[in-house]
Amino acid sequence: MRSAMFWAAAMLTTAASLAPVAALAHVQIVASTPAEGATLAKPRTLSLTFGEAIAAPSAATSIVMTAMPGMADHPPMTIRNYQTTWSADNRTATLTLRQPLASGTYEVRWQATGTDGHRATGKIGFTVR
Repeated sequence: MRSAMFWAAAMLTTAASLAPVAALAHVQIVASTPAEGATLAKPRTLSLTFGEAIAAPSAATSIVMTAMPGMADHPPMTIRNYQTTWSADNRTATLTLRQPLASGTYEVRWQATGTDGHRATGKIGFTVR
């Protein structure tokens, strides 16, 4: 009996590891402006493009300043002077700032639910000079 249970578990594990990658895919960023690791001057618009339509009411974004030049141990500071709009196909979020970002390093943090019902989170880091 134990042997049969062992082989059944082994077969399930093997089958799961052979599942197509697309079946395991979840919400992810396929493009962003700025791109991960980019350096740019005083942006007023940021965007995130997802690989699938997002349930926009379940999505959230935040812009966080993670470091400021000349200020050691700068605590993370959430930037609140922006508005988020979604494209007609609910794949691209555009964050429009009222004022350009000051020099420093930033992250755009996001969370969203895809059409498969799974929630995902992530971040895009960049530098403003």
